Amino acid sequence: MVKIRMRRTGCKNHAAYRIVAADERSPRDGKFLEILGWYDTQLKENNFKLDIERVDHWLSKGAKPSTTVASLIRRAKNPDIKPHHARKSQKAEAKKA
Repeated sequence: MVKIRMRRTGCKNHAAYRIVAADERSPRDGKFLEILGWYDTQLKENNFKLDIERVDHWLSKGAKPSTTVASLIRRAKNPDIKPHHARKSQKAEAKKA
């Protein structure tokens, strides 16, 4: 079965990820079928990019996204959705006011 998941790149203490389609039996940083995008944890805004057409192709073939990749797909398809940490800070500001 094919999974859409993240593959770690970058150096120590600066994690960056490639979003890939890979066989679920292959290791995290092992063989993959195709690179679908990237995700950089250090950037505040515009911290990921996905090729939505290729993601949709793999989803139509039966690929299953990981939970993190599923949230990135939702954010890519609907840019109005805020990341989880941004929603928390908005709730905290609303309580203070």
